[in-house]
Amino acid sequence: MELILDIVLDAVIDSVKILPFLFITYLLMEYLEHKTAEFTESVVQKTEHFGPLLGGMIGIFPQCGFSAAASNLYAGRVITLGTLIAIYLSTSDEMIPLLISEQFPVGTMIKILALKALVGIVAGFIIDLIVHAHHRAKGKAIDDPVRISELCEKEHCHCDDEEDTSLLGIAKSAFVHTFHIFLFVLGLTLVLNAIIEVVGEDNLAVLLKTNPIISHILAGLIGLIPNCAPSVLITTLYMDQMITLGTMMSGLFVGAGIGLLVLFRVNSEKKENINIAILLFLVGTIAGMLVDLFGIAF
Repeated sequence: MELILDIVLDAVIDSVKILPFLFITYLLMEYLEHKTAEFTESVVQKTEHFGPLLGGMIGIFPQCGFSAAASNLYAGRVITLGTLIAIYLSTSDEMIPLLISEQFPVGTMIKILALKALVGIVAGFIIDLIVHAHHRAKGKAIDDPVRISELCEKEHCHCDDEEDTSLLGIAKSAFVHTFHIFLFVLGLTLVLNAIIEVVGEDNLAVLLKTNPIISHILAGLIGLIPNCAPSVLITTLYMDQMITLGTMMSGLFVGAGIGLLVLFRVNSEKKENINIAILLFLVGTIAGMLVDLFGIAF
């Protein structure tokens, strides 16, 4: 019973922590949809090329809600794929608080964050360039239309009704979206926490101490778990000198908190979601391997 209570409590805490980010994001998106739709499309078209830079820089701040916000923005096509990946790669959740609690050198923490941001920004720009080149080759429009309203239709919140265009209506619609996502995240987090408890963190640690290539792959797979716990495990192993810096970075690059979980919930194109998860895994683990290959150490 005590174990079950711990699992439930951890799941509730993890889920509640993202509520402010989700609600603020939905408020912003609802406002953009109802009040400044034309202006938003214009701004997105003019600033999307700088999205990976902004996303990579903002993502390094220690929180796991921003990746969830980015998933919502991408589902609404407010940001590009490159910007989404940049945010996923640079996102920091429990890593920094954990390092601070262990009195880790500030200089080292800054270097780790800078590396995450750099990889995210570079990867984001490259991905956007490839996507644009592919669209041009196929004769498709380069700019993906903003489609925030599709989220409203998916959630059946009727936030596109005329009577809901007031500030109160916007807030109500944002609350509906937030509540739906919260329940979804809470349910899956309960399941994931139970799995981690059953498997055991010690067993996961043993898996990471195999040969270098496998350790990077396993770290990346663990990072894919849409939860804040993997970053705690991977960071702890690094501080205990059980894994290399590159192995830790593989897990942390791929670890986007609950970002992927929210993406699968709000983005209707499931095949695209799977491809994004695979892309994140490949970029993150390869970047981590390169860290070890080039002998980078902090």
